[in-house]
Amino acid sequence: MIGELLPASVLVEVAYDDPPQARLEPAEEAVIARAVDSRRREFTTVRHCARLALTRLGVPYRPLVPGLRGAPGWPDGVVGSLTHCAGFRAAAVARATDVTSLGIDAEPALPLPEGVFDAIALPAEQKRIAELLAEQPEIPWDRILFSAKESVYKTWFPLTGLFLDFSEADLTLRPDGTFHAELLVPGPVVGGHRLGSFAGRWAVRDGLLATAITVLA
Repeated sequence: MIGELLPASVLVEVAYDDPPQARLEPAEEAVIARAVDSRRREFTTVRHCARLALTRLGVPYRPLVPGLRGAPGWPDGVVGSLTHCAGFRAAAVARATDVTSLGIDAEPALPLPEGVFDAIALPAEQKRIAELLAEQPEIPWDRILFSAKESVYKTWFPLTGLFLDFSEADLTLRPDGTFHAELLVPGPVVGGHRLGSFAGRWAVRDGLLATAITVLA
């Protein structure tokens, strides 16, 4: 599903379970040594997905050790994004000559837990989500908004190295499977131009939802 939200220049690998052949490099093992089993399995499998995607890209795998704010350090000349939730893991990679930055996120297709929506949504976003829920109550619009904001952050951070709060981007979800993220703080400079917004896509299927953003080179 995530692959359908990204251009052909982005290679995606997904997993719906934790394959026994998934393994970690020693530097990755050190990071996860004291983690609980569920965290260890998702950490390992999402890197297994990244290894497969990088192999398809023709790039040798190197340990994806979380760096500042947990962002993985990709091989030189590669941009990528990881996501995992219950029953799903995915990695997306591309050459930096094709894509400047990308962000993916997957979530269960369920409403957000009580209190989360009010914490992550701006008043204007809350109004728009209420309107969407009134028209299509079967779609978890609040969780899509949360996921889209996660994709915004994953796209933003490699370009800036800065934190971006939920309140610093105003998102508009559209029923056609797209969304627009207006940055409320100065955006990153890409190719000599300051970006004021990101464009993304979303999908819901088989109990999962996914969002993705690509900034082409």
